Amino acid sequence: MENSLAPATAGISRGRQAAAVGFGRWQVLFIIIILLAITICEWVFAYQNVAYGIVIALALSIMIYTLLSLLHFDWRIVNCTESLTLVPLYILFTASLPWFFIEQQYLLPAVYSCVLGLCLWHIYRKELSLRKLFGFNKEKLLKHSLVGLVIGIPLGTMEYFILRPAAAFPAFEVKYLLRDMAYMILFVGLAEELLFRGLIQQDLTVAFGWKWALLATAILFAVMHLTWRSIPELGFVFLAGLILGGLYLKTKSLLAPILTHGVNNVMLVAIMPYLFIS
Repeated sequence: MENSLAPATAGISRGRQAAAVGFGRWQVLFIIIILLAITICEWVFAYQNVAYGIVIALALSIMIYTLLSLLHFDWRIVNCTESLTLVPLYILFTASLPWFFIEQQYLLPAVYSCVLGLCLWHIYRKELSLRKLFGFNKEKLLKHSLVGLVIGIPLGTMEYFILRPAAAFPAFEVKYLLRDMAYMILFVGLAEELLFRGLIQQDLTVAFGWKWALLATAILFAVMHLTWRSIPELGFVFLAGLILGGLYLKTKSLLAPILTHGVNNVMLVAIMPYLFIS
């Protein structure tokens, strides 16, 4: 699998060469409609009725795959569509599976294991290269790790003052900090960055250029945080999405975005609540 050429990665050069050819406006409209439909689905899920949100996610996934099989799309639009469809599938699987039998402390890694599974299934089916998607570079490992820390700490501090989550335990303990670090970096950060930056942003970049891809992915990333039911949080997540997407473009690696995302969440739930505990 690692030796194969990915349409979403190696296809970038092909996308630039084929830019003059372009594709019909109706295909662009198709992508916009998918983004709007995902937004509606997540809004219904977060603000109206969870069951209706799940049904919409299922219907949207079926509709998208049906249209892909019936209509002729440019290969770049197909790639964008298939990566975007992972989002309603993400909503469907993480919201509808019977999580009640799992202990609370294992719920988060269990949920994000589903997201990782979806991404890896997509990568396998499309014959993408994990090495190319992640872009890890031994020579820049320390640099990218430091970037993740330097950006993630202030971002997480800022988000704490927006959401003000309560401390999960009566007192700070190192064992819980280490657990949350593993959860937030190896599950949440890894899964969401692989999905949003490694797959969706990459495919949108090939089709529409990096500026539109960065903007659309940041908006979608914010939409997927509607469940916080906070307008300031939406603004923050949109900004964070721009930063994470910019890091991926700049470093050509998922390491800095993953660490930034993970460290942000660790600051939000495992450190700041204990510094300002009432």
